[in-house]
Amino acid sequence: MNVTRVPEIAGVYLFEPTPHVDDRGFFSRTFDAEIARSVGIDPDGFAQDSLSRSRKGVLRGMHLRSGQGEAKLVRCSAGEVFDVVVDLRPDSPTYLGQAHFTLSGDTQCSVYIPAGCGHGFQALTEPADIAYRIDRPHDPSEDVVIAYDDPDLAIPWPLPVTLMSARDQRAVSLADLAAGVLSAR
Repeated sequence: MNVTRVPEIAGVYLFEPTPHVDDRGFFSRTFDAEIARSVGIDPDGFAQDSLSRSRKGVLRGMHLRSGQGEAKLVRCSAGEVFDVVVDLRPDSPTYLGQAHFTLSGDTQCSVYIPAGCGHGFQALTEPADIAYRIDRPHDPSEDVVIAYDDPDLAIPWPLPVTLMSARDQRAVSLADLAAGVLSAR
């Protein structure tokens, strides 16, 4: 497994496993505690694993958490997604930096997203499964959603949006977030 620092955002890492392919399909190690430790990530710090399944064109995001924030390790376990991370930490040297990834079940790459960064993705296939490893239990009262189409972010989503949650549709702008509006639940 290879791990590389993502230069656009401080603290973001891309983990690229080496799938072993044969006539049966493939086998891939998707997480390695020693490799996580080698870049300063505490593998014992994760508290919850979750999975989402989306249809092609579905957009989820841009999500983050208030309070202590939430670090996460995300991986597309099946299908393919366009994944986006935005640095929303005002004191970060990469504040407002963006990183875009195509994550797929074929490669099993994972992205580590530190607390204070926004995250979202759009399903490019039908279906697309995303596995999340999160560093603290989910608390819905801390959910923050930023508008996926905020002009200040100008995220280049690859497909027309076919569906999103009501919560994501009511998302705040980046300007509202900066002005102290923390959530649109």
